[in-house]
Amino acid sequence: MSWSGRVFESVGKVGAFSARVLMDAFRPPFEIAQLSRQLAEVGNKSIALIVVSGFALGAVMTLHTRNTLVTFGAAAMIPAVQAVSFFVEIGPLVAGLLLAGRVGSGIGAVLANMRASEQIDAIESLSIDSFKFLVVPRVLACVIALPLLTLFMDFAGLLGGFLSEALASRISPELYLNRAFENLQWSNFIAPTLKTAVFGFIIGSVSSYFGFTTNKGAKGVGEAATNSVVIASLLIIVADVLLIKCIFFLFPDTAI
Repeated sequence: MSWSGRVFESVGKVGAFSARVLMDAFRPPFEIAQLSRQLAEVGNKSIALIVVSGFALGAVMTLHTRNTLVTFGAAAMIPAVQAVSFFVEIGPLVAGLLLAGRVGSGIGAVLANMRASEQIDAIESLSIDSFKFLVVPRVLACVIALPLLTLFMDFAGLLGGFLSEALASRISPELYLNRAFENLQWSNFIAPTLKTAVFGFIIGSVSSYFGFTTNKGAKGVGEAATNSVVIASLLIIVADVLLIKCIFFLFPDTAI
């Protein structure tokens, strides 16, 4: 089979895998306990990484943009630039890529290890639907957790930007927040945040696919982890471009 044929075959398999996730997500029984454990794994253990990264990005962005805006007499626009850039694009995209790296590799490696050690076969021998028990809760956890983690990223970036600007100009928190949200519309906040649910579905589905379907034993564990991060990150970037187009189409007057 040619290279292009293998690519289309892989796309078809991942698409069928993702469609099965969507169908099984609405079919009982619902693995609530397993979903709670995965939410703790995906969400709670990612908060520190998200907050620290957002804070650092916010502080660095302010340092980089301040000199330029001051040169053009637009120092008052620093909070607005910070808020718009984070809520519209930087927060959702960076949170998605960070989660693809931390969670995607973990899901791929864990499921691949379970397949290599025949734990999945053992689960199926007990008449338990291994796909619904192992894959669906992980995908749903990513879908639910990523929008919430994006909010942490956004506000951590805003805090980092404020502290950086306060050290330079001694601006008050009230004035900084007023300027930051003065021209920000709900469409600039809700739509970009909700689009990360799609990112979460991509991360969960792709990483689960590579881990759940591996058949290379111990060697497949490393390959599943690597492929999960690389493919999920690429698909997030492509999906981000398409979703931005959709947001512009749905909110032509207020989308930035």
